[in-house]
Amino acid sequence: MNLPSLSETTTLIRHRRSIKPVDMDTTREVEADLLTELIENATWAPTHGLTEPWKFHVFSGASRQSLATQLRRIYQETTPPTEFREDKYQKMGDNPLLAPVIIACVMERNGGAKIPELEEIEALACALQNLMLSATAAGLASFWSSPPLLGSPEFQTWLGIRAEDRCVGLMYLGWPKPGLNYPRSVRQPVSTKISWHHD
Repeated sequence: MNLPSLSETTTLIRHRRSIKPVDMDTTREVEADLLTELIENATWAPTHGLTEPWKFHVFSGASRQSLATQLRRIYQETTPPTEFREDKYQKMGDNPLLAPVIIACVMERNGGAKIPELEEIEALACALQNLMLSATAAGLASFWSSPPLLGSPEFQTWLGIRAEDRCVGLMYLGWPKPGLNYPRSVRQPVSTKISWHHD
């Protein structure tokens, strides 16, 4: 098996960026076969006890309008008037129509009391990193959004998930707009993040 070199892997990881739906090309669809491959790559994340605590609800085509409508409705119903923001309300309805695909990423509690909930959430987070890196390798843009309303009973009911499950994010996927000025980013020096213990 010819594995990617460390240098190639490093380049891929450091190239990944969050690209918002407004910078995605609304005229290009993401093929179902490609989506399936990306999601399958996600499922190869580490999972304690092989519980595989992930479920992916894929919205494309006309179903994006339904998602947009429900996000706006639930945001309006669950947000106190003093915290309501018109710009957020607008984005709830606009963003799903700007990206060809939105995936509601759910942590399903399959491990019972043996596996702590935190470990199941961590497993799903690893799965989503796999998905985003795979999307980057395919040339796709990705954006992980996690508005608080995803944890509301209203959203859980609409999505059809159990009370013990948690939607941890909406993953927006699409092809970058032609000529997009690819975002740059920086990180703090790694030396400030490491404590070496030798003895």
